[in-house]
Amino acid sequence: MLEPDLRPLAHEVPAGHRWIELSDGRVTVYGVCPPDPFQRCRIEHRLACPNRSLPDLWPWLTDRRSENARRGENARRTERRHAPEPEPPPEEWPDAG
Repeated sequence: MLEPDLRPLAHEVPAGHRWIELSDGRVTVYGVCPPDPFQRCRIEHRLACPNRSLPDLWPWLTDRRSENARRGENARRTERRHAPEPEPPPEEWPDAG
């Protein structure tokens, strides 16, 4: 799965991690070095996922992982804010004895 809405410059991504979009819409790993300086590429989601422990491969990717974590936390907060309130307990508890 590729990271959505992220297309870094290919020369900033090590060979083997660059996914180039072909003219027919498919993607392929692009291992040519050095790539065209203006070529954009895609990266795998697992490299940008904030829930995975990875080394600091590239500073911009670490920033992206932090941003993904922040967005995820904001989405969870929004979900909780819009979640319906639980019903209050009954004023009288039933006799369980």
